[in-house]
Amino acid sequence: MLEAVATAAPATRRESRTLVAVFSATLFLSAFLMFLVEPMIARMVLPLLGGAASVWNTCLVFFQTVLLCGYAYAHGAPALLGPRRHAIIHAVVMLAPLLLLPIGLSFHTFQAMSYTIEVYRGTQPAERNLGIYALYVLFYPQLVAGPIERPQNLLHQFREVHQFDADRVSAGLGRMLAGLFKKLVIADRLAIVVNAVYGDPTAYSAGTLLLATWLYAVQIYCDFSGYSDIALGAAKVMGFTLMENFDRPYFATSIGDFWRRWHISLSTWFKDYLYVPLGGSRTTRWRHVRNLLIVFMISGLWHGAAWTFVIWGALHGVYLACSVVTSRLRQQLVAALHLNRLGWGLTVLRTVVTFNLVSFAWIFFRARSLADANLIVQRLAAGAWYTVVHPIAVLASIGGGVSLLTTGEVAWSIVLCTLLFMTQMVRGERRVVPSLAASPVWLRWSAYYTMVMMILLTGVFGRQSFIYFQF
Repeated sequence: MLEAVATAAPATRRESRTLVAVFSATLFLSAFLMFLVEPMIARMVLPLLGGAASVWNTCLVFFQTVLLCGYAYAHGAPALLGPRRHAIIHAVVMLAPLLLLPIGLSFHTFQAMSYTIEVYRGTQPAERNLGIYALYVLFYPQLVAGPIERPQNLLHQFREVHQFDADRVSAGLGRMLAGLFKKLVIADRLAIVVNAVYGDPTAYSAGTLLLATWLYAVQIYCDFSGYSDIALGAAKVMGFTLMENFDRPYFATSIGDFWRRWHISLSTWFKDYLYVPLGGSRTTRWRHVRNLLIVFMISGLWHGAAWTFVIWGALHGVYLACSVVTSRLRQQLVAALHLNRLGWGLTVLRTVVTFNLVSFAWIFFRARSLADANLIVQRLAAGAWYTVVHPIAVLASIGGGVSLLTTGEVAWSIVLCTLLFMTQMVRGERRVVPSLAASPVWLRWSAYYTMVMMILLTGVFGRQSFIYFQF
């Protein structure tokens, strides 16, 4: 028996190596087709096909989608499919640990698809230079986590001459510094507590789980917008202008407003290439609801092959669907209760409600598993009334099991978050860095030195990579 196993092992290893070699060759061919053959087809073949061009365009987009799904979802297939699988799916799952996920795959695949679609629509001339096209798909400042650019905005910039401009370089470096500040001083410090609580939610009270959820909302914003600031700043240093990706999302007064402010490049991508082709809002109410649910469930799958991401996307789809269905009723309610007289108070109320709805959805996005997410939701539901009636007791219980040092770090981070949001409230997210760059030299450099010192003295290093690097 042992001899049979020993003789079978080398054969098994040889078969595994053969499978890996074949699969690697297939992926290399796929990359070759994606970056060389696809633009040639889009440039030379599609214009000659007439009515058949739509078929070829559909094939190109389908190929890009299959490439993305094959790489990104192989690891998550067991969680989505369960124990019953077709033999081919089982083989893919067995090969999944051998795959190295290409960096920024979800982002640059969508960017390549944007090029294909825009060329087909005739809104963007096909790029003849393969090097410029490859640079468009793999432009390094935004390669890993966006923003997802459109060819109309970026391709022409690669043909322009960019002269050195000291003011532009200074502004770009200042934005990169602001991004590092968000990431290292705020996001990674909040991650210490968020990781501890979400790592073992059974050990914490409802109050602590609620605080960790709110902190995660701030963490993922500072983490992701911090990366976007670094990407936009790095591009600006070299003379390139990328699209803005955030616009004070937690000041949104509705879920629809939130998605006009959060991950703008992705939300507009889904709007232009999926939501509008499905019919958008220019259809019956129930088809409008269907379109919203489809788009946001696919958005959840784009983030990863796990039911937690699907539910996160579905929740946002349900939020927007409810907004559509209850639009007239809510208007009548506001008029009947004279809520418009509240003025800014009504705006604050809407902002608080929107923030908590978004934070509730973040539970599923952050949780390690669906079971953990369900546990957190159940504890929050059970403790909701107690939290409202006894807020002081809840505050006293927050941090149960978390060290005093960690609690102090959280308090410091909350102070920094408050200053950040107050600054955004006064100046606006897109105007903070430009306003600073236009300030007097002594004020500008004082702010720069202060951020550098705070990064060095209070930053958290080597703990966590950017959250969106995993997508």
